[in-house]
Amino acid sequence: MFLDADSFKTVVASTPLVSIDLLVSNRDGDILLGQRLNRPAQGTWFVPGGRIYKNESLDQAFQRITEGELGRVFVRQQASMLGVYEHFYHDSVFGQGGDAPSTHYVVIAYQLTLSAEDTLSPPPDQHRLYSWWQRNDMAISDQVHLNSKVYLDACTSI
Repeated sequence: MFLDADSFKTVVASTPLVSIDLLVSNRDGDILLGQRLNRPAQGTWFVPGGRIYKNESLDQAFQRITEGELGRVFVRQQASMLGVYEHFYHDSVFGQGGDAPSTHYVVIAYQLTLSAEDTLSPPPDQHRLYSWWQRNDMAISDQVHLNSKVYLDACTSI
């Protein structure tokens, strides 16, 4: 379900958005990050994820988001829930400052560990680049957004 820009701006200004974030790890324990093209968090390295749409079940959202962000469908039962998080941003898809609202997300985070047979083809619409990061490098980098780093404490050893 998509809203026109004015309606969506009102939603962003008035309510939290509910989303799913994915801490995706490969068989070597590296974590997939993408360099965001869009606000909020534009230009930073961030885990894949996306909003849950109205009348969309968590299972449907998980499948749509994994297909859209990873290039293939995974089901929620393949992942482990890390927890529920809040992310606050001073900007939004509508810009920063002026009449642009800030963004508040309530995020359900999942850890998805890929098997040796799993391959990904992340599309380039949300992230400029994708890269596998070692956990320690991710934790100390100032290029990785803090809202992605918070998941490291909750994830099982990869």
